[in-house]
Amino acid sequence: MEQYKNLGGKSAVVAYEIGNDSITVQFRDGTTRLYNNQSAGAGSIEQMKSLAASGQGLNRFIGKVVKKGYA
Repeated sequence: MEQYKNLGGKSAVVAYEIGNDSITVQFRDGTTRLYNNQSAGAGSIEQMKSLAASGQGLNRFIGKVVKKGYA
């Protein structure tokens, strides 16, 4: 997994791994969740990949848009 940059300094996300149609996210509390096209929608997965790479906004996007859309 790649360490999340956390540029905002308040994210619960600590690491992520990008797949072809998925992203796996590890949170500060130790949980790891897989989000994929089927569970969260292809548009959301692409947005999550972009946010993960930029190091900002991923936790907020999950909380407001994706919510419990993990596999």
